[in-house]
Amino acid sequence: MRRLLAGLALLAALLAVAAGALLTWQRHLSDATPTRPASSTAADVRRGAYLAAVGNCAGCHTARGGATLAGGRPIPTPFGTVFSTNLTPDATGLAGWSADDFWGALHFGRSRDGRLLVPAHPVTNTTLVTREDADALHAWLQAQPAVAAPRRAHELRWPYGTQLAMAAWRAVNFRPGSYQPDPAQDAAWNRGAYLTQGLAHCSACHAARNALGGDAGPADFRGGLLAGLGWVAPSLHDPAEAGVQRWPDETLQRWLRDGHAEGHTAQGPMAEVVLGSTSALDDADLAAMSRYLRSLPVQAVARANSVRPDAGRRERGAALYRDHCAACHGAQGEGRRDTSGALAYPALTGSRLVTQASAANLVRLIERGGFGPATPGHPQPYGMPPFAGLLDAEDLAAVASHLRQSFGHQAGEVDAVEVVRLRAAATQR
Repeated sequence: MRRLLAGLALLAALLAVAAGALLTWQRHLSDATPTRPASSTAADVRRGAYLAAVGNCAGCHTARGGATLAGGRPIPTPFGTVFSTNLTPDATGLAGWSADDFWGALHFGRSRDGRLLVPAHPVTNTTLVTREDADALHAWLQAQPAVAAPRRAHELRWPYGTQLAMAAWRAVNFRPGSYQPDPAQDAAWNRGAYLTQGLAHCSACHAARNALGGDAGPADFRGGLLAGLGWVAPSLHDPAEAGVQRWPDETLQRWLRDGHAEGHTAQGPMAEVVLGSTSALDDADLAAMSRYLRSLPVQAVARANSVRPDAGRRERGAALYRDHCAACHGAQGEGRRDTSGALAYPALTGSRLVTQASAANLVRLIERGGFGPATPGHPQPYGMPPFAGLLDAEDLAAVASHLRQSFGHQAGEVDAVEVVRLRAAATQR
């Protein structure tokens, strides 16, 4: 027993030394960063406004019903809830922050006071943002109205909220860097890669996460469950999921700008991304991002149908579909057009949302409903009503199974147990 206790004491001491070394190493990463004077010309502020829209800064840093950029929005993670910070130039936000301080947050994931930021801040992406773009963002943020909004403490389970945990996570998952252009590609492709991997931080949702929330880097787009939301960010590498390798360039550009093109409609969290980010892209950046996304290597997502087929479940789903869905989506899932000839209610036949490997997005949309983004190019999207108060878990499983096994689909069935599991994953209401 004494030897065991001595060993545990030695292990604790070694961990303490390692913790100190990790924290020191993380803080010294930025010591060699040269200081630069703040830039606040009108051109910088205009450029910063554009970049803030591309990065959708307000999307996370604005609480529902709260002041723009004043923070406080809860962000669910597998380790607890993180609350976004105030980005306005108030004493409770970025007042007094220099361009160097702001660069330290984006590039090193370190706050002005030396604290390591939680990984919910997409530092693996923002570290790629150039110093010039960071300075323009800083100039624009400093020009915004100041809002008093004290920082709300994160609600993370111990030890995930400790600085030791942050340092350990970063030692494994993060290295400060910069975007390195691929000499084999042209300027447009590299611009698209820089935007997608960096400021637009697409991998923050579309990466495949390990048990500690790490990923394979800013070009990891293999997809995964969005913790606390009940949605899955589908893989951008698989054309059967969300890959756009086979889309015409014009279609993808229109979809990124308008959230709606050729029967494809952005839904759920992606509707927010289009509304707050990609709809703001100028034509050159739309073309660049489209070029990059269409060039991603194709990699199929593994599929496994673990639910036993049940003819009774599918028959029940067919009856529910006739009663509640066919009026909008058509008897054969063909969709319905409005008086202008545009596809108002999307076709379910061949829909990737219906046939994705995970039924999470389909179940979520049937249960909670939703709207596509209202953009200048598509200002009045039709909505999907929620059926949560009308259909129970067995009904939802039946409708989803009918859709995934009808209209030429062979995507596997869904049972009530899976619906309940998916509901449990959606902790944010």
